[in-house]
Amino acid sequence: MAERQKGERVVFERGIPAFMMGIDGTWRRNCTIEDVSETGAKLTVEGSVEGLHLKEFFLLLSSTGLAYRRCELAWVNGDQIGVNFLKPGGGKKKSGGRRATADA
Repeated sequence: MAERQKGERVVFERGIPAFMMGIDGTWRRNCTIEDVSETGAKLTVEGSVEGLHLKEFFLLLSSTGLAYRRCELAWVNGDQIGVNFLKPGGGKKKSGGRRATADA
């Protein structure tokens, strides 16, 4: 498992409480962040992940949702999952304005 992890990983002795929430806001689960790196994290999820759309979701680091990371599922092992953090703006969003096709 260590070979798929990139960057230095910080392991939390007691875990950090957090929440997972669907991109569309239709589901939310309590979870615990077990470890984290610059590129991803390992989470222990409370309750079943069956039927949830885990391709992309938010990891909420505060109960108000003001601190969050957009994630994609990397692996599942029982009640633990691995997630990769998606870079802001790296998804389907485009920056404002049009691109010039020719120098004018």
